[in-house]
Amino acid sequence: MSNRSSLLSELYQARLEDLKEIASAYGLAKNGSVEYLRAQLIRDLILPEWYLTLDGLKNILNSDLGDLLGVFGIKKTGSLRTRRQRLYLHLNHDPKQLKEENLDKMTKEELHALCKALELPRSGNRQTLLIRVAGVLSAQHKNWGTIKRSLKRGGGSVTIPTPGDSGQEEIESASIEEEVESFVTEHPEGWTFEDESELMESIDSGGIDTSLSEVAASIEETLVSHRKEIEQPVPPMLQELSSEEPTLEEEAALLEISSRRAEVEAAARDYLLVGSTTDMEDMNTFISSLSNHGFAVELARVQDAIRTIIMETAYRSEQEQNALSSKPGSWSEREAIRMFEQMRPQLRERIPECVAGRRGNLVHARMEFEDEARTLCLDLRSPAVSGRLHALFDLHLEISEAEELQDPSAARRNRMLRILYHGAVHLPDDVRRTIERLERNLPSFESLVETVLESSEGDFSEAQQSLIIRFLESKGYLVNTSELRPRVLACAGIVGTELGYLTPNQIPRLAPGILVSDEHVDAIVAELKSLAATFKPQQVEEEEPEMQLAESVADASDRVGGVRGQIDRVDALLSRLRLQDGQ
Repeated sequence: MSNRSSLLSELYQARLEDLKEIASAYGLAKNGSVEYLRAQLIRDLILPEWYLTLDGLKNILNSDLGDLLGVFGIKKTGSLRTRRQRLYLHLNHDPKQLKEENLDKMTKEELHALCKALELPRSGNRQTLLIRVAGVLSAQHKNWGTIKRSLKRGGGSVTIPTPGDSGQEEIESASIEEEVESFVTEHPEGWTFEDESELMESIDSGGIDTSLSEVAASIEETLVSHRKEIEQPVPPMLQELSSEEPTLEEEAALLEISSRRAEVEAAARDYLLVGSTTDMEDMNTFISSLSNHGFAVELARVQDAIRTIIMETAYRSEQEQNALSSKPGSWSEREAIRMFEQMRPQLRERIPECVAGRRGNLVHARMEFEDEARTLCLDLRSPAVSGRLHALFDLHLEISEAEELQDPSAARRNRMLRILYHGAVHLPDDVRRTIERLERNLPSFESLVETVLESSEGDFSEAQQSLIIRFLESKGYLVNTSELRPRVLACAGIVGTELGYLTPNQIPRLAPGILVSDEHVDAIVAELKSLAATFKPQQVEEEEPEMQLAESVADASDRVGGVRGQIDRVDALLSRLRLQDGQ
C-alpha cells in the first residue's frame, strides 16, 4: 500500500511527459490531455480492484464514492447521483473536449448515450437532450478534470480505499437510496400514497425491515428531498410537450410555425437584443405579441414550440459570440470566414436596401438579409459566419440610429414631441390619443404648416394659426382645447422657424405646466387691468403753480408709499403665476 501511496503522489505531481513515460513503462495507453491521462493511470495503477465501468459505478456505496473521488483529487461532496456523474465524467471524458460549446457537434445518438450514462431522462428531441447534458456540465463546472492544487504541490495525504464489506447499515442505506431514486425516476410528475405503499413493499421484499423507525425515517427523508426537486419550476428549455396527440388545429398551427421558422428566429434575435431567456414574464409577453404576426399563440403547443425556438436561437447566439472571439477551429471554418470577409462590402451595401424595402420592419429585413447571404453561397450553419453576419446587421442599425439623431429633421421632430408630451401623463385619455395620432403623422403636420406659411408669405398671425387648428379639426384631431392648442401652435412655430419662414421671436409662446381654468384666467386678467389703470396719470384741473408745488411737496411721501404698494401687488400676482407653474 505504501508503494501505491508514493506512486499516487508521483502521479499528482507529474507533468504530461512524465505521465506518458509511466504509462509506457506499465504498457498502458498514453493518449489524451494531462488530466485525462492522470485519471486513467490512477484507475489502472492505484485502484485496480475497483470495478469503475459504467455499470460498476452504480454498485459503489455512497461512502466509498467520497473516498474514490478523493483519490482522483476532485470534489467529494454532493448527492449520490451527483458524485456518480462527476466520477463518470472524470474517468471517461477529456475536459478539454467535452465542453458546453462543443455539444452542438454531437449527434442525437451520442447525446442519448451521454444522458443514459449521466442518469438523465432520455426522452425528447435532440435539443432537449443537449440542454440536459449542458445543465449537468454547467453544474459540475471545475469539479472534475483538474485535481486540487495542494495535491500537485505534494501537500496532504489521501487514503486509498479497498473494496469490501462496509457494514450492513451502509449497505441498507445505499440500497434504500437506490430504490427511492428508481422510484422517483418512474414517477417524474409525483406520486400518491398508494405508490409509496408499493415502494415500502418493494423494500421489504429486498430484506430490509421498513417497520423500524430508523429505516422509515431514512425513506421519508429521501422522498422529501426528491419531492422538493420535483416541485421546483421546470425551466422552459426542459419542458416537453404533452404525450397526447395534437388536434387538427394544433397541427395546422405547428405546421405554420415550421414553415415560418425563419421569421420566428428573426423575431427571437430581435427580442434577445434586449431580452433574456431567464425573464419568463418578458418572454411570455414577447410570445403573446407574435399574435400580431398571425401565429396562434393562444395554443399551449404553439407557445412551447416558439419557446423552444427562442432557446435554440439564444444557444446559437452564444455560440456565435464565442466564435467571434476565437480562432477558426477547422480549415472549412477558416475558408467560410474568408469568403464572408470578401463579401462584406457587398453585404454592407445591401443592408440599407433591405431595411428601406421592408419599411422599418426589422424582422423581415433581417430575413431578407439572411436570404441575400445565402444567395452569395455563405455557409450560415457555421456560428462564426452567422455571428458575423448578424453582428454586421446590428451594427448598421446602431449606426443608422446615431445618424438619425444627427439629422436636423429628426432633431426637429424630437423637439416637437417633447412639447406635445410635456406633462402628458396628467392629461385626459382623449387628449393623449390625439397626441399619439399627431406623433404618427408628424411629416403631414410639417407639410401643412409649410403650406400655410408659404401661402401667407411668412406671416403667422392669428388668421394662420386659426387656419391650422380648423384644418386639423376637419381631419378629426381634437386640438382646439386649452391643453392642445398652445402645444400645436408652438410646434408649428418650430417648423416655420427651422424652414426659414419665421424668426424665433415669432414662435407662439408656451408656458409648460401653467394650466388654469377659465375662471382663474378671467380673475387674473381683471386684476392686471386694475393694476394697469392705477399706473395711468390722472387728469387734474389747472391750478396755480404755487399750489401745485405745495401739493406735490405735501403728498411726496404718500406717492412713494402708493407706488411701493402697487409694486408689491405686482410681485404677489407673479408669485401666484409661479405657484400655478409649480403645480
